[in-house]
Amino acid sequence: MSFTDKTLQCADCGASFTFSADEQELFQSRGYQNEPKRCPVCRQAKRARNGNVAPRRNMFTVTCSECGKTAEVPFEPRGDRPVYCSDCYRKVRANTR
Repeated sequence: MSFTDKTLQCADCGASFTFSADEQELFQSRGYQNEPKRCPVCRQAKRARNGNVAPRRNMFTVTCSECGKTAEVPFEPRGDRPVYCSDCYRKVRANTR
């Protein structure tokens, strides 16, 4: 089945939003029968009100101790231990097991 973008109106804020062909395909693959009633912003707000969204974590920008690339980590580095980007962390962790 071929999908085309649709313009819908949000039931909460009244704004128009696009229900893309990709989103329609995703909805169908998940077995959803109805189109979304809320725009993405109102959907996110509803999830947050219902406790279905994890709070945003503070991320800290660091320089990887191994390769020197810039990376973001979910903790504040103390300076007394090395901090790695995700690629180097996987390598270091694999070597310690």
